[in-house]
Amino acid sequence: MGSPGYRVAIKDMPARLRPRERLLAQGPEFLSDIELLAIMLRTGSAEASAVELATALLGHFGGLKQLLGASTEELGAFKGIGPAKVAQIRAALELGRRVAMARAWDMPSIRSPENAAALVMEEMRHLDREHFWALLLNTKNQVLARETISIGTLNSSAIHPRELFKAAIRRSAAGVILVHNHPSGDPTPSRQDIEATKRLIEAGNIIGIEVLDHLVIGDNKFISFKAEGLL
Repeated sequence: MGSPGYRVAIKDMPARLRPRERLLAQGPEFLSDIELLAIMLRTGSAEASAVELATALLGHFGGLKQLLGASTEELGAFKGIGPAKVAQIRAALELGRRVAMARAWDMPSIRSPENAAALVMEEMRHLDREHFWALLLNTKNQVLARETISIGTLNSSAIHPRELFKAAIRRSAAGVILVHNHPSGDPTPSRQDIEATKRLIEAGNIIGIEVLDHLVIGDNKFISFKAEGLL
């Protein structure tokens, strides 16, 4: 992370090059991930400036996405990152995730598979095992709630119609959109996905709650069963 004898501290940099001053003068959108992370850290360590520490952190974890998934123990094991900095990093990244989710959930109704995917993509694409969710809709296709139906292992999720439609009936939903993620990042439906969807559609037809679509979420991409003609 650099030699202390040749290191330039942030306070010794020209004002126009300091991350905090640049943010205030130009706006956060003009700063790099490293500069934003350095501001979040506030200070460096005895051996590295905040910018050097941010550079080393992102290099070690492989980028912001991987940093978001780092555990408290993994962050705390990194040289120069004590409990206070671990808390700062985790709190800031969690705030960013919640802001992204809140923006998505401002959407009042579902008019396309893209609308539905936008509601869940930012949260689901980072999950390390399969989660099966249901978007519960009223007769105007407005989202009443998002229900977690099951959480699986690294590559599978067991879905029973009883669990799905119990939640839908409780919310008086007229229809449901099924959503689950593939931790591999590849949203291609498996044979198990297709067979489970057919079983859920049949159960929904019996009780009068329509399965409108099934989305498989990958890493910033998705597949809609309805768009692919799989419903």
